[in-house]
Amino acid sequence: MREGTAARLKPASEPAASDRPIKVLFVCLGNICRSPTAEGVFRQLVKEAGLAGRIEVDSAGTGDYHIGERPDPRACWAASRRGYDLSPLRARQVTPDDFSEFDYVLAMDDLNMRALKQLAPPEQVHKLRMLTDFCSTGECSVPDPYAGGPQGFEHVLDLVEDAGQGLLRQIRSALST
Repeated sequence: MREGTAARLKPASEPAASDRPIKVLFVCLGNICRSPTAEGVFRQLVKEAGLAGRIEVDSAGTGDYHIGERPDPRACWAASRRGYDLSPLRARQVTPDDFSEFDYVLAMDDLNMRALKQLAPPEQVHKLRMLTDFCSTGECSVPDPYAGGPQGFEHVLDLVEDAGQGLLRQIRSALST
């Protein structure tokens, strides 16, 4: 072995960067409307792209209002009409470990982005993005449909489908390098 080679080799217990899945966390306030919708849509996009083993997906809320609850029935209904199943998902709150665990921590709106910036360790803030950064529509945020009618849940789906495609393109590019 040449001098210095051992220092460049990774230990056997540590997977090579290309072997480690890319992890994506979608975040809204209560984790019952927008972020589980984004999780369900993106899981399906990842599956359809044949990347289920390469990309892991989760969602969480900045608030603790709905921990352990299923997604909002209106979100489930709207998602099911488009072929997405949100029924296995349960609400959870963002934890400090999420910032080191996930490669992308994607906020639905400015309120949640501010909360994430307060929670994130300084060395992990670079992982924070708005989900709409990946939209082709120019939208600034994914509005909370909770207090509105069914059209709000449809709009959320439109946005997360669009952003999910953009995010998947970026991750595919990162996986191929």
